[in-house]
Amino acid sequence: MQTASDMLLGWCCLKGEDKSDKDFYVRQLWDGKGSIDLTAIDADRLKLLASACGATLAHAHARTGDRFEIAGYLGDTDAFEKAIAKFARAYADQNEADYARFMAALESGDL
Repeated sequence: MQTASDMLLGWCCLKGEDKSDKDFYVRQLWDGKGSIDLTAIDADRLKLLASACGATLAHAHARTGDRFEIAGYLGDTDAFEKAIAKFARAYADQNEADYARFMAALESGDL
């Protein structure tokens, strides 16, 4: 048993290299850091890594805070949902624009 709460305690289900679902128990006992050599990772493993990082981050954020307090703060309207949807669309548009600019720089030889 732990004497302190574990903010990243949770689980996620991700596709493994064999394309089957794998369940992962996520926790952090110590403030240890790890890293992956991104220069030596292939596209499929990069997708798995991104998926694992995203799921871990989502679970960590979902566990930080009292859901009832958050629900009370957000209220009964759909204003928050509309704001998040608007932000997500703008963020996606910016990502697409950044990627197009990046690809243009690659093709022109600037990168």
